Amino acid sequence: MQRALAVVDSDERSREMVHEAGELAAGVDAEVVILHVTTEEEFRENQDRLAEGSSGTSMYSVETAQEGARQYAANVGTELLGDVDVTITAVGALGEKREEILAAAREHDCDYVFITGANRSPTGKALFGDDAQSIILNFDGSVVVRTE
Repeated sequence: MQRALAVVDSDERSREMVHEAGELAAGVDAEVVILHVTTEEEFRENQDRLAEGSSGTSMYSVETAQEGARQYAANVGTELLGDVDVTITAVGALGEKREEILAAAREHDCDYVFITGANRSPTGKALFGDDAQSIILNFDGSVVVRTE
């Protein structure tokens, strides 16, 4: 492992996964890229909520959403890995989660991806799709998935 991408959401499982990725990376002198993705749906909800509270005008732009996602990733990195001897890069993105994860992994030349997955049955994955499954199939490196 030279550089790992750890994906963080607001749930505790993904935060634990970031910590585990940081500990593993520190053990092999690798770097960690922490990514938070704001989905289009979350973006629109935030825009609508802010527009309602500010007389119809909103300053919540794509750039603001991306910076907010990057800042969230940076805050999580500082909080969870501040005492771990590892180099951290925080990244924020706006879009479809699986596409943004794969794009960030390519852009930052990551050889590992750490992600939490939905705890679905094989039938559920086949019917509804699964971000983790898509990343496993489309990432040219190792993928660590935590489902519990």
